[in-house]
Amino acid sequence: MPFTGRKAELAELAHQLERVRLGARVDRGAALLLRGRRRVGKSSLITEFVRKTGAPSLYFQAARGASTTTELAHFTESIAASDLPNAHLARDNKPATLTAALSLLATALSADTPSIVVIDEAPWLLESIPGGAGELQRVWDHQLASKPVLLILLGSDLAMMEELSRPSQPFHGRATEMILNPLNPLDVATMTGLDSVSALDAYLITGGLPMTVQEWTPGTTREQFVKKSFERSTSALVVSGLRILDSEFSTDTHAREVLSAIGGRGERTFTGISHDLGGTITAVTLNKSIGILATKRIIAAESPLSTRTALKDKRWRVSDPGLAFWLSYVQPSLGAIDRGRPDLAISHVNSGFNAWRGRAIEPVVREALQLLLPDSQFPDANLVGGWWPRNNNPEIDLVAAHKSPAKAISFVGSIKWRNKGIISSADIHDLATSAMRVPGANALTPLVVVCPTTKSRDPRIAKSWNAKDLLDAWKSPHPHSGE
Repeated sequence: MPFTGRKAELAELAHQLERVRLGARVDRGAALLLRGRRRVGKSSLITEFVRKTGAPSLYFQAARGASTTTELAHFTESIAASDLPNAHLARDNKPATLTAALSLLATALSADTPSIVVIDEAPWLLESIPGGAGELQRVWDHQLASKPVLLILLGSDLAMMEELSRPSQPFHGRATEMILNPLNPLDVATMTGLDSVSALDAYLITGGLPMTVQEWTPGTTREQFVKKSFERSTSALVVSGLRILDSEFSTDTHAREVLSAIGGRGERTFTGISHDLGGTITAVTLNKSIGILATKRIIAAESPLSTRTALKDKRWRVSDPGLAFWLSYVQPSLGAIDRGRPDLAISHVNSGFNAWRGRAIEPVVREALQLLLPDSQFPDANLVGGWWPRNNNPEIDLVAAHKSPAKAISFVGSIKWRNKGIISSADIHDLATSAMRVPGANALTPLVVVCPTTKSRDPRIAKSWNAKDLLDAWKSPHPHSGE
């Protein structure tokens, strides 16, 4: 399948290589730390970049848990097999240290022609070698940086990649950091050729993972895509979640159990998660597992936004809507799909999708509004969240403020993501009544609404957004940027 999208990312990589080619800095070489969660397309992006440039290159894939001897041997073999100008110098070499292996890499590079060196899952290589980051720093400073090379370190463990660039780490200040996010909703709309509402459905189902989106034939409806995916146990939609979980939690069964308990049902409280686990793990273990999931960015914490601090009312949700969909609909149906009964899996989706979508769209709407705001109407709306009391009644979908805890509330709003119809007068009455419960809101606080297709003309509503407006949030430059 041909590579599609990622124009901005390819342009940034080309810019980094151009800096190397021009050699205008003290160091000829440039280093780049590229992080992004699994299945987001890091390897595909870099492979396409290397192909487009035609520059001499080395691509090395580190292995988790491999011995130092094995990793150094494979690294040396990769150098020898590459098309780097002096790759032949690595043949029959057996470096005993990372310093020796990286020095061998330096000799394989040209002194004049730019080269690209990629170490995929770099943290796995460095963590397997005591002091590995220090060895990388020394060889970079004394040998590699003087060569015209773009060194790209890839990593899927976001916390470990961030650690590499911390001030306390040897490689700090030597690399440009780049984050590869999933495709955003506008990217998904472009690739699938769907209308705004359907494109947001596609984003919720795929999570913007390129391999899954690429299997969505342009113009295909949500029902058609799910049916086609469930008819193949090897489809990207079916296997993506399993591969993410297997790679992230191959040995940590508790974190995986906790993730399944959070699932795709919207936000969950600590008590709710514990209840679903049926007392199988202790509160201490649950706290530890939640910490692991949060560090890996698999789950996100949300607290009520108002003029009061409410840390005890924190709730957790799966960060990626695609993984939330997988946990809700694919994981429970894997057995049916494997035994050739996709109809059972499809029926499961059809029976609950509208309700699931109503919850899953909420963080996407908040993200979109945070890109669109602040604006002239709401100049202090820097942060968009929600609000709920301890008993979750009422739940307010949208609250905007300058910061948390807020000094003042910019607006209070409701999301009604229904297939048909607009927000009714009764909905607005309920919103106005519930809004008064939000600490910091009052009768003069503006009310806003979001629904898929139409905009409210009710005079009680200060502003409304539809699906098309939300997609516009990912256009660049953003409307409020002033560019």
